[in-house]
Amino acid sequence: MESIRTTCAYCGVGCGILARPTAERSVEIAGDPDHPANNGRLCSKGTHLGETVGLTGRLLHAMIGTKRVGWDRALDLVARRFRETIARHGPNSVAFYVSGQLLTEDYYVANKLMKGFIGSANIDTNSRLCMSSAVAGHVRAFGEDVVPASYADLDAADLVILVGSNTAWCHPIVYQRIMAARAARGAKLVVIDPRRTETAAEADLHLSIRPGSDVALMNGLLAWCRDAGLIDHDYLARHVTVPGDFWDRLGEGNDLWSVAQACDAQAADLRRFYELFAANERTVTLFSQGVNQSVSGTDQVNAITNLHLATGRIGKPGAAPFSITGQPNAMGGREVGGLASTLAAHMDFAPENVARVGRFWAAPNMATKPGLKAVDLFRSMSEGRIKAVWIMATNPAVSMPDANRVRKALAGCPFVVVSDIIADTDTGRFAHVRLPAAAWGEKDGTVTNSERCVSRQRPIFDLPGEAKPDWWIVKEVARRMGWRSAFAYDRPADIWREHVRLSAYQNDGARRFRLDRVTAGNGEYETMAPFRWGDDAFANGAFPTPDGRARLITVTQRPQEQPLRRWPMTLNTGRYRDQWHTMTRTGLAPKLARHREEPLVEIRPEDAARLDVADGGLARVSTPQGESLYRVAVTEAQRPGELFAPIHWTDRTSSAGRTGLLPRPLVDPHSGQPGFKATPAAIAPVATDWRGFLLARGELTAMPDCLWATRVAVPEGVLWELAGNGAFTPIERLLPAGERIEAADPARGSRRIAILKDGRLAAVLFVTTTGTLPPRDWLIAQLSAPAVAPTLLAGRAPGASMDRGPIVCVCFDIGTRTIVDAIRRDGLADVAAVGAALRAGTNCGSCRPAIARLIAEQPQEAAHG
Repeated sequence: MESIRTTCAYCGVGCGILARPTAERSVEIAGDPDHPANNGRLCSKGTHLGETVGLTGRLLHAMIGTKRVGWDRALDLVARRFRETIARHGPNSVAFYVSGQLLTEDYYVANKLMKGFIGSANIDTNSRLCMSSAVAGHVRAFGEDVVPASYADLDAADLVILVGSNTAWCHPIVYQRIMAARAARGAKLVVIDPRRTETAAEADLHLSIRPGSDVALMNGLLAWCRDAGLIDHDYLARHVTVPGDFWDRLGEGNDLWSVAQACDAQAADLRRFYELFAANERTVTLFSQGVNQSVSGTDQVNAITNLHLATGRIGKPGAAPFSITGQPNAMGGREVGGLASTLAAHMDFAPENVARVGRFWAAPNMATKPGLKAVDLFRSMSEGRIKAVWIMATNPAVSMPDANRVRKALAGCPFVVVSDIIADTDTGRFAHVRLPAAAWGEKDGTVTNSERCVSRQRPIFDLPGEAKPDWWIVKEVARRMGWRSAFAYDRPADIWREHVRLSAYQNDGARRFRLDRVTAGNGEYETMAPFRWGDDAFANGAFPTPDGRARLITVTQRPQEQPLRRWPMTLNTGRYRDQWHTMTRTGLAPKLARHREEPLVEIRPEDAARLDVADGGLARVSTPQGESLYRVAVTEAQRPGELFAPIHWTDRTSSAGRTGLLPRPLVDPHSGQPGFKATPAAIAPVATDWRGFLLARGELTAMPDCLWATRVAVPEGVLWELAGNGAFTPIERLLPAGERIEAADPARGSRRIAILKDGRLAAVLFVTTTGTLPPRDWLIAQLSAPAVAPTLLAGRAPGASMDRGPIVCVCFDIGTRTIVDAIRRDGLADVAAVGAALRAGTNCGSCRPAIARLIAEQPQEAAHG
């Protein structure tokens, strides 16, 4: 079959993909060399999308409670319950909570239903958690949520500043573009991040600042630029409004030494940063969750926009502030108005905008004011004011801050609807109705990436079971609620055309967002090539404000929080390289599981020693909101007094690692975005009597019941890493029936059990109290072996067998020890040499910083032969 041009399911880079179906639910994935976002490159997650398109765990039929029902019955119930709730309690008693995983067409229909016909703005999105501070900052500075940069600016920049972005892990294709510019043009790279990430390790300068001190840093740089004569006064005079007291207030506490103290950074490093900025007019400041996910996120965004506006470094090639989004269609949601704080098509709730959109939609019940943002929405639910909620394509029982409170709110909500692709999620367990939605590979519509490039997602497979697209599900409920003609869509192209028309409706240029240059017939929609709206934003110095001028925004650094007696540490949270959100997709891919198999809490060596926390042991992290268990990783990458934990694990995949239980539900006052990066926390060691693992072909009948049980996808089956106290007999009961062989070593408290079926391995359980456990790789391979090896219970192949160590290169399945041995044996002196010898780092490139670190750690004579 021919390849289908589509767009990746993951981050906001928006990479183009060539997908060639090879069987009913099988596809070969390659990067699209003609897509402007990636030019054929893919990261590890995109490369292994083919491992995630099976139907394991899929929700394929509508469910009311635990009963399978037909679509008509499910849709009638949803429409009736929402109608009744609105009639009894008013339109603000219902809410939608949606997702940046939705396509633009899905978003558009949901937003139209809620804001134009139900009559409430209580539709918010999980994008509130990742980029709403950027939206608020853009609106304050520019008058509209317009990202004033493109990926081409990274190619042209002489200095790239990454603020709060582990780009090598979270946006690998953008990172490779930056590295290519460094190699080709000598561009400089500054990374501002409390952690010494793999991105930071490759930088010309890493500023490991105190979490939440970004305003002090950027204000200090701007004050230094003023004193050094770097302010572009002509640009300010012609294009920017400056508050009368702006410069006076900037001078307060922003000298070099005060900034160094506020940021807990070396004054010499700050001066070097200032000098790099001064020497390179073509500067791109790329920022992400480390800036946005803060209770001062909007001010931190505006500290960055102030810097670029005041120095005239905006609207020029290689010069711009650049917010890079986390989800594949967070931008599309922003465009249609999928946030509770916006109306539609980049319009707010000003009376003239409400009237305009109401005319366009012929809407009977227009919302006239902003609705509840995510944290407030679930708080209102817990207080009994939200009585019906529809959750689409997201998992707030895991991802929201203070997730225990969210769970209690869902448990008490009279009517919960969940549209999802997965049958059993933490959120789905609270649903009265579950609706089977189309997944990536089945969806048909558009997405917008971080640089405002609109691309098509096209279906690769037929819809499985009774799954339907989200836009279809929403419009069918709308029609059943009485608005048939307003939601008479037959195909996504119908919705796209309406979206395009609204973007241009009575738009005399006051709004930069408009799509009407694109022909929108059915045929053109099917063949639509990627395009950017807005061209080169602000290149002419005109901004979408009433007077056409941008704004400098006076921002001040929040006072630093003092450590709390019970919670003296500071917890930061974030993503792993090869996982995504709550792992409902990436958790299916065996290769993606190998980079980080378990949820780790990272801690600095001095803190670990002081708190008696051991590398590789277990520790409990607690905050005022809750607690969760983690495997410990002791690392110099952490600042003293700080912890880091990943966001991905759920109750479906682990007995521990539930990071969403820990952050405070405190939000930025302008954007409503929660602060996930600086939660007061404590950590304490946790002892266990035994540890082990259970490996099985297929899935287990139940999750292992012990203190620590973490699921790892492997080829043809599942691996559970285990630890606990007391007897492990309940774990043994999970082994399947079959021929049983076992061995015991009482001196070490070890027991090894294997289950065979038809002469092949079906499962193994290895447990020990004081002994060692074998590496898992060889045993995992035995699930696919045609016969059982005689050394099965030894956990290794007959004869010598090298442990390849933790996986570094997921694309080619290459471990740490394999790479180190090659470096030492062959004298490999750089990343390119390792790539030539082993292929490691030659596909997506996200492991190149790790390879560079391994090279640097070797003795010089080994690395040079």
